[in-house]
Amino acid sequence: MTDKGNSSHIQRIMHFRIEPRDVPPEVAARRLGKTFAEFNAALPNLIARGFPQADPTTGNFDLAAIDRWCDARHPHLFCGGAAMQARDAKDVVQDRLAKLKAGLGRGG
Repeated sequence: MTDKGNSSHIQRIMHFRIEPRDVPPEVAARRLGKTFAEFNAALPNLIARGFPQADPTTGNFDLAAIDRWCDARHPHLFCGGAAMQARDAKDVVQDRLAKLKAGLGRGG
């Protein structure tokens, strides 16, 4: 058998599908059920909420990190997941004011 024939045999043996963990933005968008345009429009808000940023070298997104971020949005369903980012102060104030107006202030 020649080296060329042996190389061909090795290539057949080594042929299998690899699912990449880091994916381009178009695939990250599909993971969230968004079009690429919708994803790009929402990305600044997503990142502000702790969404994993793209790798600075490749520009790709980590699917495992995206899945963990999604799970962390529902800690009552996925205990032990990553912690969510702090709430927006405006939302916290609005909730507190609503409780005060309803008579549910301190200790209530």
